[in-house]
Amino acid sequence: MIVGLGNPGAEYAGSRHNVGWLCLEAFARRIQVPISRRRWRSMVGSDTVCGRRLWLLEPQTYMNLSGRAVREACRDVGIGPESVWVVYDEIDLPLCRLRIRVGGSSAGHNGIESIIDALGSDGFVRFRVGVGKPRRPGSQAGIRHVLGKFSRAEAAVVDTVVNGVAAALDEALRSGVPRAMALYNHSGSLGCEELR
Repeated sequence: MIVGLGNPGAEYAGSRHNVGWLCLEAFARRIQVPISRRRWRSMVGSDTVCGRRLWLLEPQTYMNLSGRAVREACRDVGIGPESVWVVYDEIDLPLCRLRIRVGGSSAGHNGIESIIDALGSDGFVRFRVGVGKPRRPGSQAGIRHVLGKFSRAEAAVVDTVVNGVAAALDEALRSGVPRAMALYNHSGSLGCEELR
C-alpha cells in the first residue's frame, strides 16, 4: 500500500504539504492506475502490478489524522506496517532531494506521527520528499512554510521532483526497496538542481 500524504481543500492545493499527493498521482499516471474511488476516508486506486495487488491511498482526513485512514485500509486489506510505503514532505531536505528509509521517529511530522500511533509501529517505508526549510526559524514559520505555495522558482522544478519520486517508487516496486535506497539515497537527486 502506497500512501501519499496531503490535505483536502482548495486552500491547500499546490502547497508544499501536499507534495505526497502530487508524487502519488504522478506514480499513478505512470503505472496507469487511477485514484478515483472513495474508501477508508480516502481516495483510492488499486490494481495488480508486478504480480502483486497494489493499493494507492490519499487520506482525506487532513494530515494530522492520516493514521485513521491508513489503519482502516490495512485492517481491511490484511497487511501490516511492513507493507506500507508513505510519501510525504520533508523540510529537513532541500527541494530536488529524496531520502528513502524504513522505520524511525516522526521527526515532528504530524502525518507520520499519526500513522505511527494508528499502526502501533514505525516499521513502514518512508519516501521523504524535500521541500526545503523556511527562511526564518521557529515552529510557526515552519507551519506557514509547509502550508504555503511553492515559490515561482520552486514551481518551475516541482514537475521534475514529483516525476523523479514516481520513478523512485516504480524502481522500489519492481526491484525492491533496498535497490531504490541504493540508487536514490546515495545521490538523493531527482534530476534537478537544489535551489539556493
